[in-house]
Amino acid sequence: MSDDENVEPFDGEPLQGVIYHRAEMTGANFDGVNLADARFHAVLTRAAFVNSNLGEAVFDDVNLAKARFDNVNLAGATITDANLSGVVIDGATLAKAEIRNADLTGMRIDGILVTDMIKAYRRSQG
Repeated sequence: MSDDENVEPFDGEPLQGVIYHRAEMTGANFDGVNLADARFHAVLTRAAFVNSNLGEAVFDDVNLAKARFDNVNLAGATITDANLSGVVIDGATLAKAEIRNADLTGMRIDGILVTDMIKAYRRSQG
């Protein structure tokens, strides 16, 4: 995202605060849009969020399998009751992110199985 204050990076439709309830949005493409505070209760399989603002957005009871997030702001966003199978997170800032009550089977961070990391951590705390 550009730090230039004079440039409006979101030149698409103004979609702040929009609610997508029980929506079928497979393959949807959000490019350059401001979705701050949007609420998604939808099927978003293979959806693409590119150069977009998802700050404070809520994804609840969603299918985001194989979705793509490229150059997006997810600061303050929440994702609950979601299918994130096949999602790739690359070049992201995950500062202060929390993952709770999740099935981490097969999940990797920098090629290392997360379940192995958790086991090693627990052993070190033993």
